[in-house]
Amino acid sequence: MSTRMIGVDVGGTFTDIFALNETDGTASVAKVPTTRPDQSGGFLDGISQRVSDLSEISVVVHGTTAGTNALLERKGATTGVICTEGLRDVLEMRRRDRPCTWGLRGDFEPVVDRRNRLEVPERTLADGTIRKPVDLDAVRSAARQLQAQGCEAVAILFANAYANPENEAAAVAAVREIWQSPHVSASSEILPEIREFERFSTTALNAYLQPEVSGYLDRLERALTSGGFDGEFMIVQSNGGVMAVDTACRLPVRTALSGPAAGVIAAGYIASSAGFDNVITGDMGGTSFDVSLISDGHSMLSPQTAIDFGMVVRTPMIEITTIGAGGGSIAWVDKGGLLNIGPESAGSNPGPVAYGLGNTRPTVTDANVVLGRIDPDNPIGGKLERLDVEAASEAINEHVGRPLGLDTVQAAEAILRVANSRMAGAIRLVSIERGFDPKRFAFMPFGGGGALHAGAMLKDVGIARAIVPRYPGVTSAMGCVIADMRQDFVQTINSLVDQLDTGALTAYMQTHVDQGLAMLDAARTRFESRVLSFELDMAYVGQTHTVSVPLVIRTDNDKVLPPTAAEIEAAFDAAYEATFGRLLENGVRRILNLRSAVTGLRPKFDLHALAPTGAGMPEARTRRNVHFGTEWHETAIYDRLALPVGTVIQGPAILEQPDTTVLVEPELQARVDDFGNTIIEPSETLS
Repeated sequence: MSTRMIGVDVGGTFTDIFALNETDGTASVAKVPTTRPDQSGGFLDGISQRVSDLSEISVVVHGTTAGTNALLERKGATTGVICTEGLRDVLEMRRRDRPCTWGLRGDFEPVVDRRNRLEVPERTLADGTIRKPVDLDAVRSAARQLQAQGCEAVAILFANAYANPENEAAAVAAVREIWQSPHVSASSEILPEIREFERFSTTALNAYLQPEVSGYLDRLERALTSGGFDGEFMIVQSNGGVMAVDTACRLPVRTALSGPAAGVIAAGYIASSAGFDNVITGDMGGTSFDVSLISDGHSMLSPQTAIDFGMVVRTPMIEITTIGAGGGSIAWVDKGGLLNIGPESAGSNPGPVAYGLGNTRPTVTDANVVLGRIDPDNPIGGKLERLDVEAASEAINEHVGRPLGLDTVQAAEAILRVANSRMAGAIRLVSIERGFDPKRFAFMPFGGGGALHAGAMLKDVGIARAIVPRYPGVTSAMGCVIADMRQDFVQTINSLVDQLDTGALTAYMQTHVDQGLAMLDAARTRFESRVLSFELDMAYVGQTHTVSVPLVIRTDNDKVLPPTAAEIEAAFDAAYEATFGRLLENGVRRILNLRSAVTGLRPKFDLHALAPTGAGMPEARTRRNVHFGTEWHETAIYDRLALPVGTVIQGPAILEQPDTTVLVEPELQARVDDFGNTIIEPSETLS
């Protein structure tokens, strides 16, 4: 019988594995270098380190960066667009924004070349009336032309298709008659929502990703199957839920930022179990530092994001702020003599200078190595025997120390101060600048490098404490195992509340529920319960920006009961007043969009199973000199996974484990809680 659940998170530097034995609740982890350009190599290598027989696996859940990387590196498929006459350049004009707001110039090239954007006669009005049926002969001619021009995928983008998809559906059928690949995306299927550019952009990016992502997932699925795997293979979405592989191949745009989203899901579950509902997460990998905020146990969801300038994806995503401050981020001095960190990263290959694989420019990891914070004789990942401290020192001296007139140690400290300052700025962005007091929040660092900088975040931002998970280096992989299955839907309503057809609104809700429940029924996994949720995008007439209005909808055997206009008005008033502090007298309320979500809650494992056993305070494994601030401190080094529950350690100290290093700075203390987490707080807090 299959008894193991596997979570796999592929990052820019490492591929992380979290293996859960469903029988006894035990877990094991692995961290292997990410393989480029085909990430499937590291994926399969990591699983094989934890499970020798793939037939023992019941579920594999994957947080993938394949789609995100394809967008950032512009390595998606050659894509064509068939659109309404006159709308050929919507993707290029965007919202008439610029890469540099105050600059005089700034270039942008959409992922679809202009020669591959073809127009056809058709017209649907905003109320859904078809003024001009689509010219199917023109559609077929455009499809043939795009194929002749080498396009592998095509997006059908018609005006107002959200209001009536009839013309788009006919065009899709005509294209499929002659299109040689399954990669056809229609805006009414991908995003049936008002606002032309966002709908066009999301659909075009979906088509652009389909060949790359579906090819990657197909290779993984075939490799797993050939190894004896016969369980459920699922993919993490950017909203923190999971979906089936066939859904991910059809909607690859929903996989953008799925790895970081899984980390936020795990962080929320770990923190909530430990008694902390307000958490700021900081995922520091080899390439980036990803920050998100969880308030009252709820992750912040955004309806859209921009993966890069002009590449707008409108699909529910956990709000994550990303900066180029990972362990592999390169430190450099600009022409003005200022020290910078990133955004360029050494990644996993060649990696930091200390890896000895060919890089000669210093990174954040190199600074930590030179200052004694990372053990050069015990690097994480298991692929290197020793880190080259001398090479890291020389690189820091050459590229930072000499240009700034600093010795090697001062230059390494400067690198960390700049990196910490950038990370603290990202935390302030998601907290203080949005009205949240960081003193009310705990900081949860994870990723391979996050726990090295926890103390600095407490001091720089004023956060009360940090919670380091039991396995911080593989938290995103753990999140893959924890995440629920979720399907999101959207439909534009565009109606005044006092003119609302509640029957039509209820029909849309029911359609979403039926489709979502069918998805759950098709999944080969067990759910503890199913949750239906609905919200409306609403505003007063004349306003551009909307507020999200949660609706409490009654159901009877999965049949949606109609809400009343009075209930909708009351819900809007509550949401609007909570957001802006007041209501508008005589304001006319308007509904723009309906958003629905159907979630299957998967069983959660008891985090107590991760807690260490044993009693008594173990002796320090060794001691070494570590540099903090302006001086070296003799620092005790502990095996973190051997520290029993209740252990309290005074800083300075270093807690080492295979997937990360936890740094306890002077004047801080660390305590092991009932789940094996390490709580880091100022010494006086615990005295």
